[in-house]
Amino acid sequence: MTETRIRDSWAVVGLDNGGTTDNATVLDASGRFLVDRLVEVPSRVQEGPDAAVEALVLALENVLELTGTPREAVRAVGLDTPGPASADGVISSKGATNFAQPAWWGFDFRAALQTRLDLPVVYNNDGNAAALYAHHARHGDQAARHSSIAAIVGTGLGGGVVEAGVVVRGAAGMAGELGHIQIPMQGLLEEDQPVPVCNCGLAADVESVASLTGIEKNLLPYWLTRFEGHELGRAESPAKAAKLVRGYAENRDPMAIKIFEQQAMALGRLFTIAANFTDPTTYFVGGGVVETVPWFRDWFLDTVREHTVLREEQERAAAFALVPDLDMAGARGAAVAAMGWLQGR
Repeated sequence: MTETRIRDSWAVVGLDNGGTTDNATVLDASGRFLVDRLVEVPSRVQEGPDAAVEALVLALENVLELTGTPREAVRAVGLDTPGPASADGVISSKGATNFAQPAWWGFDFRAALQTRLDLPVVYNNDGNAAALYAHHARHGDQAARHSSIAAIVGTGLGGGVVEAGVVVRGAAGMAGELGHIQIPMQGLLEEDQPVPVCNCGLAADVESVASLTGIEKNLLPYWLTRFEGHELGRAESPAKAAKLVRGYAENRDPMAIKIFEQQAMALGRLFTIAANFTDPTTYFVGGGVVETVPWFRDWFLDTVREHTVLREEQERAAAFALVPDLDMAGARGAAVAAMGWLQGR
């Protein structure tokens, strides 16, 4: 692969901060991404805020050199990180999985990077950034005329809501926390299956079913009682067993298919709720659950669609799709957000 050199007079940079690596991209004034692959450096988040900020500076310098983009051509930077964090990029005062050290608690990540770069920095959480990229990738120059919702299944359930091409953030930055929407469980759970509980403390929310954590804590323990002697019951730990479930599903293992059927049903019920308060043009699904072999990916998306109850008019107007380029979606969505900020969106 070759990188595209900048032709236009200015650009924005997107920076996707993760637990182990930072990914960077460049979006020029014409709307072209100048790299079509991951451009990563170690994120150094475990070394604390100062090291993490310097790592992001390195990520920016690295991608500018790679694309031949002059530093003075950069007008703004988009940053996304895992949560929880405020709408302005302040890490939760209670810390987070990726930001566990006390130095991170309440740290203003966005402001620190902005000061270090002497450039405007626009913040989104990683789920919102991926949702924003998916929206713009699908709808292009018509993005402002459409809305979408994206559910991204990972360790938890992330995602976001996009209205008229802009992420809905909410008064406190908590909009789009799709994983913690409670859904009906009747007909989703087996008659003797315990009501799933989320790490957040809520029972019967979407993340308690549709996430890797949901598999480990709720779904797999139950289904192993229904499939006695299953190989996954002999795994080294529940966490390792949960990570293996998708591989079994790809090989059409009956127990694994039951688990992912419940996950798809949960997403369908989430989208049914969304249909009644956002009525989006597009329902996106992303994450490891669809980064898989074609038959399983198609079956899973079809099952989500089957369990999404729409009115006839909505069925004609809406589409179901996968979040594209998911490994690059965070950085690209961060760049789209920075571009939107410059353009007053």
